[in-house]
Amino acid sequence: MGAPGPKPTLLLLLMLGVVCCAREVLVPMGPLYRVAGTAVSISCNVSGYEGPAQQDFEWFLYRPEAPEAALGIISTRDTRFSYAVFGPRVAAGEVQVQRLQGDAVVLKIARLQAQDAGIYECYTPSTDAQYLGSYSGKVELRVLPDMLQVSAAPPGPRGRQAPTSPPRLTVHEGQELALGCLARTNTEKHTHLAVSFGRAVPEAPVGRATLQEVVGLRSNLAVEAGHPYAERLAAGELRLGKEGADRYRMVVGGTQAGDAGTYHCTAAEWIQDPDGSWAQIAEKRAVLAHVDVQTLSSQLAVTVGPGERRIGPGEPLELLCNVSGALPPPGPHAAYSVGWEMAPAGAPGPGRLVAQLDTEGVGSLGPGYEDRHIAMEKVASRTYRLRLEAARPGDAGTYRCLAKAYVRGSGTRLREAASARSRPLPVHVREEGVALEAVAWLAGGTVYRGETASLLCNISVRGGPPGLRLAASWWVERLEEGELSSGPAQLVGAVDQDGVAELGVRPGGGPVSVELVGPRSHRLRLHSLGPEDEGVYHCAPSAWVQHADYSWYQAGSARSGPVTVYPYMHALDTLFVPLLVGTGVALVTGATILATITCCFMKRLRKR
Repeated sequence: MGAPGPKPTLLLLLMLGVVCCAREVLVPMGPLYRVAGTAVSISCNVSGYEGPAQQDFEWFLYRPEAPEAALGIISTRDTRFSYAVFGPRVAAGEVQVQRLQGDAVVLKIARLQAQDAGIYECYTPSTDAQYLGSYSGKVELRVLPDMLQVSAAPPGPRGRQAPTSPPRLTVHEGQELALGCLARTNTEKHTHLAVSFGRAVPEAPVGRATLQEVVGLRSNLAVEAGHPYAERLAAGELRLGKEGADRYRMVVGGTQAGDAGTYHCTAAEWIQDPDGSWAQIAEKRAVLAHVDVQTLSSQLAVTVGPGERRIGPGEPLELLCNVSGALPPPGPHAAYSVGWEMAPAGAPGPGRLVAQLDTEGVGSLGPGYEDRHIAMEKVASRTYRLRLEAARPGDAGTYRCLAKAYVRGSGTRLREAASARSRPLPVHVREEGVALEAVAWLAGGTVYRGETASLLCNISVRGGPPGLRLAASWWVERLEEGELSSGPAQLVGAVDQDGVAELGVRPGGGPVSVELVGPRSHRLRLHSLGPEDEGVYHCAPSAWVQHADYSWYQAGSARSGPVTVYPYMHALDTLFVPLLVGTGVALVTGATILATITCCFMKRLRKR
């Protein structure tokens, strides 16, 4: 019997070992579809080889009209490998092979031509001890005609457009910028379009390095924004939509100064390769418009009239403010507020707010003017009037009109875009010329504890208009160790210009009465005077004038000299002091003796 042959299991293992160690060349699955005039890259890698880590590669093309004829394209080991049909393109760098690593390369053709269609073969010369496996891989490349079209969508972008090509568009800050783009393809294969709107800064050359994407519609229909515009897309200020089969429209709301530039539309055509991956096969770009953004700060201007004013007290004061400039009208994209400020003569800064109209047209008065008859209204499209029904001497000063422009973002959010103040407008109001003098004294000169102290104040007036009324208030400053306290004076009582009494806080806490005892004479009474009422009192009269609008203003004031109130003790009260002291000493002495006797008695009782 002959020797037994190899077992089936051993044969299977040997076959698996051979297969795992055989050379294998891999290229992409085909066919690949690419567009004429665009670039293509075909990868090739080898595995399972023996020999050096760096392998060589040779590329061949088999054209459809001569499927058996191999045309040498390029080689990694022989610079003279290329056939005449590829030699000039290889020399010019239009066709090249790029090594990714020792056993992987990629063939790159910069601009495809129709005759580049065919079967591409990647061949690897053998470095193996035995000729096992595959030494080449093939993939078919089909070249499609360029059917992609991109242009600005008619009619042109919204806004004021000049008849130039590309058009120049001017929009106001805060307005919407709308641009349209037409993108279509008639490629026979199923492809997807990705459309992107981009912006280049004014006067900058256009290229991938300078073109900043604003927003784009991806091949999977997802809308994405460039990094600087992501927040605006999320807020709804930036929108991109498809209208019809081939029209795309971008809307930028709340235009800002940084939105100026040259806008482009870029369309990219994508196809899905047999391995499931997506490849861009074409891209074209069209200029849409040169966009200038007219900022509100460069246009907003404010003027006032009618000029320097000189009026008397009680007379009406009217001032006009005109807002000018190439401004968008108030509406969904822009809003304005106008106010008046006043600074006393010689005071620095713009001053305090008198009145204003907000962006909704609602008027309001500034601090200190709430009780005045003041009107702020819009009398024309851009003219605003401030009216004080009855001017006072305190209204004299420098007036300025302040206008603010706002742009509206997403929803109702307003953003202040510009502000401007007018030149100063001087206003002079004549003084009433009221002079007051006050004389105060303590009736009787001396007052005792428990009695009523009466303080009188006589007021003299010089000048002033008819109907002048007087008011008077009483104040006290406390004494501490014979000196006036550092705190402010405290109101004790007052009678206003209408004769209405107001009671303050009396130091002693007892009852107080204030009254008008004559046309120009006021009296303060402190009932049941106590030692806490000691202090320095004074009378403070004021003159008041009422105008036709029934408002009052203080036309003058004065202050009397000090009146010292010292509550004396009666002579009989002084006799009780020694008695009280003696009684207290006797009580203490008695208690001490009683305690001593009790203590001794208890000690003796314990001894017994």
